[in-house]
Amino acid sequence: MSDRLGVPLEWPESLREPVAAVFRHYPNRRSAALPLLWLAQREWGWLPPEALQLVARTTELPETEVFGVATFYTMFNLQPVGKYHLQVCMTLSCSLMGADRIFRHLSGKLGIGHGETTADGRFTLEVVQCLASCGTAPALRV
Repeated sequence: MSDRLGVPLEWPESLREPVAAVFRHYPNRRSAALPLLWLAQREWGWLPPEALQLVARTTELPETEVFGVATFYTMFNLQPVGKYHLQVCMTLSCSLMGADRIFRHLSGKLGIGHGETTADGRFTLEVVQCLASCGTAPALRV
């Protein structure tokens, strides 16, 4: 993928039918954006700008709208991530229950900070907002 950055992407042949299936299931193009972002991330491992542009072209939505969807959800990666993507929730419930201690511990053990990946590409550490587990805080998603 990295050798293609800057070049407009197209859906690979293997995804043409899954893309068509998305539109059969979600005839409203705006509703199709989320599952198409999933397909793109699964294909390329993350969502480079070219993948966001492809989803925008496919759905006929403005790129800014597709970018807004991709940045709203913590499950989408706008940069390459390690094999193990560690996300520490820092919303109020998790913060009160010690999420900052978990983050500091992981950061110290791995030698990386927020949004960074270890040199071997195994771990990416990130602070996120709301992993929807307030009742069992603090929350960490791997």
